[in-house]
Amino acid sequence: MNHFEYRDGVLHAEDLPLTAIAEAVGTPVYVYSRATLERHAQVFAQALSILPKVHIAFAIKANPNLAVLRVMQREGFGADVVSGGELARALAAGMPAADIVFSGVGKQHHEMIDGLVAGIGQFNLESEEEGFELAAIAAARGLTAACALRVNPDVDARTHAKISTGKAENKFGVPIDRAAAIYARLAELPGLDMRGIAVHIGSQLNSLEPFEEAFAKVGALIAELRVMGQSVTHADLGGGLGVPYKAGEEFPTPEAYAAMVASATKGWDVTLMFEPGRVICGNAGVLLTRVVRVKRSSNQVPFMVVDAAMNDLARPAMYGAWHDFDAVQPSGQRMTAHIVGPICETGDTFAMDRETDALVAGDLAVFRTAGAYGATMASSYNSRGFVPEVMVDGDKWAVVADRILPAAISAAERVPDWLD
Repeated sequence: MNHFEYRDGVLHAEDLPLTAIAEAVGTPVYVYSRATLERHAQVFAQALSILPKVHIAFAIKANPNLAVLRVMQREGFGADVVSGGELARALAAGMPAADIVFSGVGKQHHEMIDGLVAGIGQFNLESEEEGFELAAIAAARGLTAACALRVNPDVDARTHAKISTGKAENKFGVPIDRAAAIYARLAELPGLDMRGIAVHIGSQLNSLEPFEEAFAKVGALIAELRVMGQSVTHADLGGGLGVPYKAGEEFPTPEAYAAMVASATKGWDVTLMFEPGRVICGNAGVLLTRVVRVKRSSNQVPFMVVDAAMNDLARPAMYGAWHDFDAVQPSGQRMTAHIVGPICETGDTFAMDRETDALVAGDLAVFRTAGAYGATMASSYNSRGFVPEVMVDGDKWAVVADRILPAAISAAERVPDWLD
């Protein structure tokens, strides 16, 4: 469920007509619903309450906006971070350092130091080499880093190849058949407190079966480690639960997911850790855009050119992803169009042969389910700026990220004297 609904023929975000935001802020603009964020966080947490010991860390990569993170912090979520920048955002949003998990395959020396100094709750180690480096950094400072070893279970998540992370050819984690030996060697190092196993097989999963397959392998590994005399008190099961991008799609509910986890992890006796992102914020945001013009050619489907582009919402160009596209004030008339942006790339295409509301130049529309992997993946390609972000709370709203104009971007560039 989300709080983007039509009232008196106008699409609203909660109690606010989107026309009011477009008039005040301009387009394109991302619009988030606080009520939707809170509801999704609460539904997810309530579903997991059937489990004995749980830690939930919001995957900041899905939406790192500070206002979004503050909502997550108020709902009691920690943070899953994959860079020093995300770590800083989590702390700035008020998330306790002890509730932060640092994931990611390429943690740099200075980022490890930042995590140690901040006192974060856990590092998810992606390789034995990373473990050796972190151990040396921690020991040199008289500190101990709580760690989980991320394993690669070689499980096909059955999702898009670019967001699959648990197959043998993917860069993440250590091969699960080598994990026990690696864990034991790392556990001997001063500076590390090896306390658990982590796994994450991909994003936007539409079936629970790949999770079950991966968790079965993790359970067997935990049992093997305990036979070896190793301590295992935590298991990070990652995120990946999908959301519907197209009206009518069905995905496993958080309740069904929690029931599966309860069955798969029975007898593990660990704190179960989760990293939800898209499932919390995906449907909590839209990208509001305006039609620039409708370009018609004889006997061809027209091109509907909008002012949003692939640099604002990259998923369709990057993944061939679907986003429902709806008029803010539909007339009841329909048309078929290719929906495209203004960037000088054929790849700047949101949809081909899409049946949609009939729109003309100046009309407003939204790309739905844009609250995750939207603004965070933006670029300034074609010397376009960065669009603003707005959060709505009932009939109130606030700009939670300013529009960054092209002039501000170019002001950070320099021409060296020797080119004068």
